[in-house]
Amino acid sequence: MVLARPEVATRRRAALRAGALRAGLMALPVAFFAVFFALPVAAIVGRGLRTEDGAWQAGRLVDVLGRPDIAGVLWFTTWQALASTALTLLVALPGAYVLARFDFPGKALLRAVVTVPFVLPTVVVGTAFLALLGRGGLLDEMWGVRLDTTVWAVLLAHVFFNYAVVVRTVGGLWAQLDPRQEEAARVLGASRLGAWRRVTLPALAPAVAAAALMVFLFTYTSFGIVQILGGPAYRTLEAEIYRQTAQLLDLRAAAVLTLVQFAAVGAILAVHARTVRRRETALKLVDPRSTARRPRGPGQWALLGGVLLTVLLLLLLPLGVLVERSFDGGLGYYRALQHVDAGGGTFLVPPVEAIGNSLEYAAAATAIAVLVGGLAAAALTRRAGRLVRGFDALLMLPLGVSAVTVGFGFLITLDEPPLDLRSSWLLVPLAQALVGVPFVVRTMLPVLRAVDARLREAAAVLGASPWRVWREVDLPLVGRALAVAAGFAFAVSLGEFGATVFIARPDNPTLPVAVARLLGRPGELNYGQAMALSTILMVVCAVALLLLERIRADRSGEL
Repeated sequence: MVLARPEVATRRRAALRAGALRAGLMALPVAFFAVFFALPVAAIVGRGLRTEDGAWQAGRLVDVLGRPDIAGVLWFTTWQALASTALTLLVALPGAYVLARFDFPGKALLRAVVTVPFVLPTVVVGTAFLALLGRGGLLDEMWGVRLDTTVWAVLLAHVFFNYAVVVRTVGGLWAQLDPRQEEAARVLGASRLGAWRRVTLPALAPAVAAAALMVFLFTYTSFGIVQILGGPAYRTLEAEIYRQTAQLLDLRAAAVLTLVQFAAVGAILAVHARTVRRRETALKLVDPRSTARRPRGPGQWALLGGVLLTVLLLLLLPLGVLVERSFDGGLGYYRALQHVDAGGGTFLVPPVEAIGNSLEYAAAATAIAVLVGGLAAAALTRRAGRLVRGFDALLMLPLGVSAVTVGFGFLITLDEPPLDLRSSWLLVPLAQALVGVPFVVRTMLPVLRAVDARLREAAAVLGASPWRVWREVDLPLVGRALAVAAGFAFAVSLGEFGATVFIARPDNPTLPVAVARLLGRPGELNYGQAMALSTILMVVCAVALLLLERIRADRSGEL
C-alpha cells in the first residue's frame, strides 16, 4: 500500500496536467467560435424570431415548416446531398489511392490540378457546367443533349467541386499507412480485395468518414451551383434562405430555415462523432515516400489511366471551357482588368487588384485557421467525455450554417467597441478562417489520433512536460498532415464567397467577389472579364498549391 500511494499521486498529477493542457488547448478555439460564429448567428436568428417589442414568435416555426414548398426544399436538400456524397466517394477514392500509393512523373502537378476546382467560386463552377451541359454547350452541339435544370447537372458539378476533399483527406492518411500490414494479410491467404477490406479500409474509416462529412455539409448548403444549374425547380435550404432574405425580404422565414439547417447539421455531426470515434485506433504511420512506387502490372497502369481520364473529363474539361472563353477576345479581357471603369462602375479600383487582396486575405486566414484548428485538433486527441465530443461537433458547424447568415451577422455584431471591425482588413480573413478551421481539424485529427498513445506516455514517464510531449512526439509525426491542412485552409480562403461578399469593402474585393460582380452585370465584356479573373484564380491557386506540395515533400523527408 505504501508503494501504491506515490503511484496514485503520480497518476493524479498526470491527470491534472492533462486536464490543464486540454483546457489550455481548447481556450482559443472556443473563444474564436463564440465571438466570430455563435454571436453573429445568434444575432441574426434573434432578429428574425423576435417582434419589435422583443417577444419571441415560436409559432413562426410551425407556420414556415408547415408550408408544402418548404417541405419540398428540405427533401431535395437532403437527398441530393446524400447522392452527391456517395457519387463523390465512388469517383474520388481511386484518385486518393493513386496519389497516395503510386509514384509517377507529374504527380505534384496532378495533385495541384485536382485541388484547383475546389477553390473556384460556386458561381463560376455553375457557369462552366452550364457551358458544357446547357443550351449551346458541348453536349448540345455534339449529341443534342441538355442536362441543365436537371439534378444530374447539379450532382456532376458537386463531384467536380468536392473531388479534392476526398483525394486529399483520405489520401493524406493512406500515404502514411504501412503497406506491409496488407501484404502480410495476403501472405496468409487473403485476396487483394479481402486484404484491403479487412486491413486497410478499417484504418482509413475515420478519414473516409471525415471526407464524407465535409462533402455532405458542402452539398447540403450548396447555393451557387444549384441556383445556376438547378433552375427554379430545385432549391436547397441555402438557396431558399438567400431567396427569403434578399428577394422576399422575409427575415423571419430565413431565421426559421437557418435554425432548421443548424439543427440538421448538429444532428449529423453528433451521429458522426459517435460512430467514427468507435472505429479510431492507433496506427503505424510511416514516411509517405516509402509507400509510393511506380505502377506494376496492367491492372495498376489501367487504374492510373482511369484516374487520369476522370481528371481530364470531369475536372480539366470545365476548366478548359473557362480558359477558352477568357481568350475569346484575345488579351482584351485581361487588359480591361487593369482599368477602374472596366466593369462599368462595378469597381472603385482596377479588378486586377483583387489578386493581391485575395493572396493577402488567404495568407492571414490560413495562419488563423492553422492556429485555431491545430489547437482544437490537439485538444480532441485527449480523450474525454461529452464536453470534448460536443466541441468536436461545434467545430464543423460553420460548414453547415448559411454563409449568408454569417455574413449578415458579422455586419450587425462586429460594429461596436471593443470589436468594431467594420473598417478593419481582418474582418475578411476572420470570416474565411471560420470555413478553414473545420478542414484543418478534420485533416489533422485522424493522423493525431492514430499516433500510439504509448509514445506520449513513455515521454511523460521520462519527465517531459505535456507541451514538450506534443512538440517532440506528435508534431514530427503530423507535420505532413499539417501541411495538407494548411493547403486546404489556403484553398478554401481563396474561394470563399458566401460571407466575404457581404463584408469585403468595395475598394478591396477578393477574386471570387470580383468574379460574381462581373457575372452579375450584363454584357460580353463583363462576362469575358469574369472568365479572365477565374482563369487567373486557377493559376494563382495552382502555383500556391505546387509550392505547398514542395514544402510538404521537404517536410515529409524529415520524418
